[in-house]
Amino acid sequence: MYLLKFDWNPISGIDIIGNFKLHFYSLMWVTAFVFGWYIMKRIFTKEKVSLEYLDPLFIYTVLATMIGARLGHVLFYQSELISQDFFSIFLPFKFKGGIEFTGFQGLASHGAAIGIITGMYLYRKKYNYKSLLWILDRIVIAVASGAIFIRIGNFINSEIIGKVTDSAFGVRFIQDEYYKNQVMQLTGINDVQKAYDAVANNPQFSELLEAVPYRHPAQLYESFCYIFVFLILLFFYAKTSKRDQTGFLFGLFLILLWTVRFFVEFVKEPQGDEYINWFGFNTGQWLSIPFILIGLYFMFVYKPKQPVK
Repeated sequence: MYLLKFDWNPISGIDIIGNFKLHFYSLMWVTAFVFGWYIMKRIFTKEKVSLEYLDPLFIYTVLATMIGARLGHVLFYQSELISQDFFSIFLPFKFKGGIEFTGFQGLASHGAAIGIITGMYLYRKKYNYKSLLWILDRIVIAVASGAIFIRIGNFINSEIIGKVTDSAFGVRFIQDEYYKNQVMQLTGINDVQKAYDAVANNPQFSELLEAVPYRHPAQLYESFCYIFVFLILLFFYAKTSKRDQTGFLFGLFLILLWTVRFFVEFVKEPQGDEYINWFGFNTGQWLSIPFILIGLYFMFVYKPKQPVK
């Protein structure tokens, strides 16, 4: 039975000039933010909130997401960058071994979540309308929709790949990190895409290609599940009175999204050089548990001290 089994060796972007490349992964981020802006505009219009607050919300969300996701990745998975290539933490370039435009790679969803919550707190401090939880209860709908596109971007980039599998859903990621260095060494070509093309078109390297194992497309598993996270949140917001229960949608989002993340981690390869494995749970799973517990608190325990403005 072959449902998904295929070789995945895509063009990850379009060369513009020099080392500058328009990455499809970056386009997925842009799509996520634009779609999220549209959702929030519909919500603001529906609830008669002035649209003058929308663009600042968008800016805070973009900055908080990108900064939080990047710092989260560095702190949780790649802290060696602090000493080895510090400026690459904040800029879309790699400086170690020569300047190279890479785009913003290495972004952690746990860091993004912390960044968004922090960003919304700062936004609410400046724009004093509604409550912080009113904003969080609604923006999580947009965030859930964005997560769908981000994981598709990860699939395009052949990153956050799954473990080796012989299931009917296996995909051979020709460009994953486990294969990249070996290909460049064998071909003597110091350009990843050209090295891949040489391997694919040269019978001399056919055995190497065949040796690439099939892996779980973990990114697609997550993306597919996030569709349902988005739809469930949208249903509770649009069709039930739970949208008026302060903190409910925020808590529901935390539970749904991080439960998905927790279980998908079982079929993922560990991310970064720094990861833990306590009691059979990896870094991503341990980081997900606090978010789930916080979600339970806001859904079933939290009571607002005063009515929402």
